[in-house]
Amino acid sequence: MNEFEIKKYSTEHEWVGVDGNKAYIGISEFAANSLGEIVYVELPELGSELNAGDVLGVVESVNLFHI
Repeated sequence: MNEFEIKKYSTEHEWVGVDGNKAYIGISEFAANSLGEIVYVELPELGSELNAGDVLGVVESVNLFHI
């Protein structure tokens, strides 16, 4: 995993890492293990602008998992 200048976690086990003018997103190891096999991911188009609190995307898995 890359190390970023700034890395922040949400209470829902998501993270954002900042490297210069780029942001990288992901989920914590706990969330990944709890989700199991991921079957679908929906993300915004490249270059989309988002504001704090906006829904970033959707992740669906074979396991039912509420965080």
